[in-house]
Amino acid sequence: MLELQDVCFSISKGGETVLLVDHVSIRVPKGHFMAIVGPSGCGKTTLLRTIAGLNPESAGALFWEGRNLSEEQDFEPSEIGYVPQFSIAYDPLTVDESIEAATRLRVKTRNAQDLDHRIDRVLEETGLTAIADRQVRVLSGGQKRRLGLAMELVSNPKLLLCDEVTSGLDPRSEREVVRLLHDLSRHDGRTVLSVTHSLAHLELYDSILVLHEGKVAFHGPPELLTHYFSVDDTEEIYPKLATQPSERWLTSWSKHREAYEGKMLTSEPPLPSEVPTPAETSALPAPGFLVQLGTLLSRRWRIFFRDKGQIFLQLAIIVCFPILVTLFSDKAEGPISSLSDARQESLQAELQEQRMVRQEQVKVGSAVSGIIMFQVILLSLMGSNNSAREVAGERPIFEKEKFGGLRPSAYLASKIIFLGVLVVVQSTWMAAFVNFFGSFRGDFTSHLLFLTLVNAAMTAVCLAISALMKTAEQASLLSIYLVGFQLPLSGAVLALPEQVENCTRPFISAYWAWSGSVSALDGKVLNAVKSVIDTSLSTHSSCLFTLSLHVLVGLIAASIGIRRHHWQH
Repeated sequence: MLELQDVCFSISKGGETVLLVDHVSIRVPKGHFMAIVGPSGCGKTTLLRTIAGLNPESAGALFWEGRNLSEEQDFEPSEIGYVPQFSIAYDPLTVDESIEAATRLRVKTRNAQDLDHRIDRVLEETGLTAIADRQVRVLSGGQKRRLGLAMELVSNPKLLLCDEVTSGLDPRSEREVVRLLHDLSRHDGRTVLSVTHSLAHLELYDSILVLHEGKVAFHGPPELLTHYFSVDDTEEIYPKLATQPSERWLTSWSKHREAYEGKMLTSEPPLPSEVPTPAETSALPAPGFLVQLGTLLSRRWRIFFRDKGQIFLQLAIIVCFPILVTLFSDKAEGPISSLSDARQESLQAELQEQRMVRQEQVKVGSAVSGIIMFQVILLSLMGSNNSAREVAGERPIFEKEKFGGLRPSAYLASKIIFLGVLVVVQSTWMAAFVNFFGSFRGDFTSHLLFLTLVNAAMTAVCLAISALMKTAEQASLLSIYLVGFQLPLSGAVLALPEQVENCTRPFISAYWAWSGSVSALDGKVLNAVKSVIDTSLSTHSSCLFTLSLHVLVGLIAASIGIRRHHWQH
């Protein structure tokens, strides 16, 4: 049984405490199908989220099968299923692939046969067998709701919470989904709670919970609903609620609660469709870190290669950016003469020689410095493009999977590996392509290392931004600004005032990659670059250390953002 005793959930608004769930007390028997209804803003979803543990209750207690969830162990991930209103599946995947990934992330299966059995079972339960090979993007609204249910049923939860899963559906699809939920509540004594604004098909529920301004106005069998509110039709209930303040409805309900709930609790429970085995009734063990990591990586690469727009963008960046750099490479290929040791015949000839050497130094030094910074900035842009939306763009799905038992460490590791492959490919191709059509006039290995590190640093920092921001739009905008400030604040083009430079330099990865690459140049070329820049260069080791620190800080911040609660309301 699920029991709520004076459960409250409050928020602070304008310095005042506002109760969104106000002393809710209900008892829901095992194998029960309950609807939570009420006018918009009455606290239906808030109550459901409080039961799920997404909202910590401000007061009161929740009990599940005699266990006090407020003081003792919370729900095991396999005990509870939560189906949000939004879609929780990736569009490029098929129905079968989505359910398979959900199973691998939530349930420790014994072997491939056990995995296939679970997938086939939920496909059949939810009526999705015939469309198992269809991609999510082509499913109808009703089919997507069924898929959301199927992805929760893989762990055979004993408590299933559904938030507005019939919202926006046509009448036929709505009835089919409500009928499906009804049938699911008859399986293995599963308790199903469904938030809905609709008052249609109430006869399919075992009980109806009516909320008004966060308070209970009614909880009882659907056939007694109109009698209790003294109306002829259920559509008149919401207008009826508005005729009295919520306190009066709660007071009235408190007088009748025992009589109405007593009828539900003493009635015969519905017979289960199957006799559950001990293995099905116990909490299922979660899969290990490596299994979750492998599942996430496999799914991420599958999505990547099916996204034609992303493939085209990556190819365009990898091909076009190096070509842009090589357009200027010929300017860096000129020779640099040294001053002759022999004394010139006249002062005029000696000054002319000095002027010629100086011109060659300026031409080559400016070109080499500019080409290196061009590569650094383009790779910084690649890094931003790699990860700016990587977490924020799939936030609802990730938060849902985390609620279902996904380890944040496995999720972060999958992102590091996926993005790491992109970083290595992009950086290696940029360095090799530009060097082939020109040449890096110094230690090419050091140059490649710094290009890889600046790409990795920007990728890690933007991954952190993506993990910390609430929306993909916010993450993308901030990442673009970050790249935009790299060039002017690096000091490579125009030296900054010393006070400003000392404050900004530690945070500008473009400077450290540029400075490290310049330091790896040959002697004459290095002197030529130094002759045209005002900014001081850092040592090779300090550049390596700082860029590595940028990567580490970015990953630590990303880990913090990934572990934080960002469930969207």
